[in-house]
Amino acid sequence: MADGMDGSPAVALSDTERLHQLGYAQELNRSMSRFSNFAISFTIISILSGCLTLYGFGLQHGGPPTMLWGWLLVGFLVLFAGLSMAEICSAYPTAGGLYYWAAKLAPGKSGPIWSWFTGWFNLLGQVAVTAGISFGTAFSVSAFLAIFTNQPYWLSRGHTIALLAIILVLQGLLNTFGVKLVALLNNVSVWWHLVGVALIVGILFAAPSSHSHQSASFLFGNAGWHAFSGLSGFSIPFYVFLVGLLNAQYTFTGYDASAHVTEETLNAAVSGPKGIVNSIWISLVAGFILLLGVSMAIPHVFPVMIGGTSFPNYASIATATVPWATIFQFAAGRVTAEILILIVIGAQFFCGMSSVTANSRMIFAFSRDGAVPFSKYWHHVSKRSHVPVRSAWFGSVGAFILSAPYLWSPVAYGAVTSIAVIGLYVAYLIPVFLRRINGDAFKPGPWQLGKWGPVFGWIAIVWVVFICILFMLPAFSPVNWSTFNYTPVAVVVVLGFAGIWYAVSARKWFKGPKVQGTAEELAAIERELSI
Repeated sequence: MADGMDGSPAVALSDTERLHQLGYAQELNRSMSRFSNFAISFTIISILSGCLTLYGFGLQHGGPPTMLWGWLLVGFLVLFAGLSMAEICSAYPTAGGLYYWAAKLAPGKSGPIWSWFTGWFNLLGQVAVTAGISFGTAFSVSAFLAIFTNQPYWLSRGHTIALLAIILVLQGLLNTFGVKLVALLNNVSVWWHLVGVALIVGILFAAPSSHSHQSASFLFGNAGWHAFSGLSGFSIPFYVFLVGLLNAQYTFTGYDASAHVTEETLNAAVSGPKGIVNSIWISLVAGFILLLGVSMAIPHVFPVMIGGTSFPNYASIATATVPWATIFQFAAGRVTAEILILIVIGAQFFCGMSSVTANSRMIFAFSRDGAVPFSKYWHHVSKRSHVPVRSAWFGSVGAFILSAPYLWSPVAYGAVTSIAVIGLYVAYLIPVFLRRINGDAFKPGPWQLGKWGPVFGWIAIVWVVFICILFMLPAFSPVNWSTFNYTPVAVVVVLGFAGIWYAVSARKWFKGPKVQGTAEELAAIERELSI
């Protein structure tokens, strides 16, 4: 019987046999367990990364009510997207993931163009989400060093970008050594996140200086909105609330990683879908607890001295360089705050490492099909570690380039996260859309949605169209060079590049995902790599 939601039967194939049916050789080392597959998506969602690195953005766009209600709303809607993607992942468990799915589900002869743009949106989103995650880690390290040394200069933009470069190099190196090391660290990361959230929330709740917590009306009602009103420069509360959803929507990205590592996962047609869905709902529960715990500890009597700095009002907390670290120090004291920040840094580093892993597999697969400039160079697997090392460094360097505007733009981090959301979610939902309009092309795998598929799919599609428009709008007012949301520029540049290249050249030779050869040719590739 199937492992899907409707209990329909499915034919069992070995992972390698199914991959051969999809047209590919087993080039990567298949050793990931179901838990490891779940762990990489859960680690990239990383509630200790997304929730906290955009916590200041949330404070400036409605405060705790925006973040808490927004988290529940976004998480619920994202679950529909994840379920729809999981069903397709079960049918096509390959590292290409989204762009491969688009090619197979497109109507008529339109597969190549759908596949091409899905791949390029996914590539943009993958690089941007890697940038956002590691960018957030750099902020956290800066905050730790500033508190530890009592030297605020660590929070400068130059130091933050330098730390980002070091972090990306370390994550690239870890992805050079092999999938087993990355899988082990991802397994550790799951417990690091869950235990870390429990420790942070427990300490913030019990810490002596935070016994008098924020009220329920502050956290969920008008008091919170009122306290942080006007910090974004907009006077329309509903618009501010909608823009503030970026905190949650950005956090719920990266769960397609479970699809991108299916060529390295055991029982991939079931493990991949379950990895996607489980990573979303577990993050939904744990992330809400984290946001609630941190928000309860926000100072409520002003002025207040924290680490030798006077904070006269809520606005000064919200606009601090790393507001959640400031709240940690207020609630728990300097030494305990340093320990909690180290927990966050560890989680965020794991998250960035996993993002580089997923990014590299997507680049590897896209290059395998000739869709990236210098594809032969990027489609390379190390014979020693059986991982696409060059693709890992492609993602790391690209993430640094996308983050560099922070040197002159204080809102660059928000733009990077918006780019990640739009790039990824467009790529996520194109295959879901094609699945709905061309259902005859879809042959379900062992994990299925059954009669719920159309309902879940159309809800997800409508939501993604809405957020793609929303997060290209201005996030701060007045709009000037320092507050400009350059998300539309990045999206247009990549879309324009991909579109022009396709129109001028790629349409003549890009036919979608390639078949690597006959059964004998696939076996020869595998023998060469000693798989």
